Amino acid sequence: MDRVSVAHAVRQPKAAAVAGLAFGLILATVLVLLQSAAPETVAESGQWTADLARREAVVTALTLIPFAGIAFLWFVAVVRSELGRREDRFFETVFLGSGLLFVAMLFAAAAVLSAVLAVEDGGGTVSTDVAAESWAMASALIGQFGARMAAVFALAVSTAGRRIGSLPRPVALLGYCCGILLLATPPMPTWATLLFPLWVITISVLVLVRHPVPVEG
Repeated sequence: MDRVSVAHAVRQPKAAAVAGLAFGLILATVLVLLQSAAPETVAESGQWTADLARREAVVTALTLIPFAGIAFLWFVAVVRSELGRREDRFFETVFLGSGLLFVAMLFAAAAVLSAVLAVEDGGGTVSTDVAAESWAMASALIGQFGARMAAVFALAVSTAGRRIGSLPRPVALLGYCCGILLLATPPMPTWATLLFPLWVITISVLVLVRHPVPVEG
């Protein structure tokens, strides 16, 4: 396969579907892992590094986050390529900017938690106050600012998809519901954070059904 063929293949709708499925599954796993490691009370928020089970859950989540970001950027790039041919610059700019900011927030939260673990793994001592502050900062980056960027992304893509007729009404309505809930003032129900990856998975399955991967043989 030559360079032109590869470039064409990665821009196909089924490429976006594969990337979207990978992102949705990985992000859902990350959110479940972080939720399982979340302190039950504010008083316990400085103890997450000392609890082996919680620490392992966080380490696993941090390992997966870069792959979620890569898959999401691929998904955004292919969707932008498709919408860019038929959509105005307004929705293209909004959904691209919100998608990039979402990934930035996700990576920033991962960096905060990774820094604390790196200090401890290097033989340093992390106080409970620092551990609590790092968890609170990571939670704010993902649960508040990142969730709002995900909301804007879902709303923009749902609107653009309905305008050009590429998204069925139920899928667009799911995107609107996802966006509105994620824009709601925290604290949100725990399950609400899973709406975004589930919505991306729904779109990806829809694209795969419309553009099935050909079977060679």
